[in-house]
Amino acid sequence: MILCFPTEGKNGLDDYIGQHFGRVPFFTLYDTESGEVKVIDNQSEHMGGRGLPGEILSKLGINILICRGAGRRALQIMGSKGISIYFGATGRVKDALEAWKKNELQLAQEGDACQEHAYHDPNKHMH
Repeated sequence: MILCFPTEGKNGLDDYIGQHFGRVPFFTLYDTESGEVKVIDNQSEHMGGRGLPGEILSKLGINILICRGAGRRALQIMGSKGISIYFGATGRVKDALEAWKKNELQLAQEGDACQEHAYHDPNKHMH
């Protein structure tokens, strides 16, 4: 299974979880079977590239996204691609990974979406 963590840098398990999953510069990927860690650039339209983060992550074979939170549209897109999202990740990737393993994170449902992301108002608080 491949887990994805939105991150601020390229330090793998030692990097910090980003504030807003679609607008982070990088995604840290973790393969639960091999333990392999890989860091990729966020090339979504939010970062000047093409495509939505959910579409890009789906093409990479991501099974689970572990993040602080996400908006309703992100939840819908990820859900339609078969990607489960867990909310509540903080600190470093290794901390969030351990929290997920201990079942301490919340499996996100549509009603759990961050309301600030509903219309992507640039004047509102962004996670």
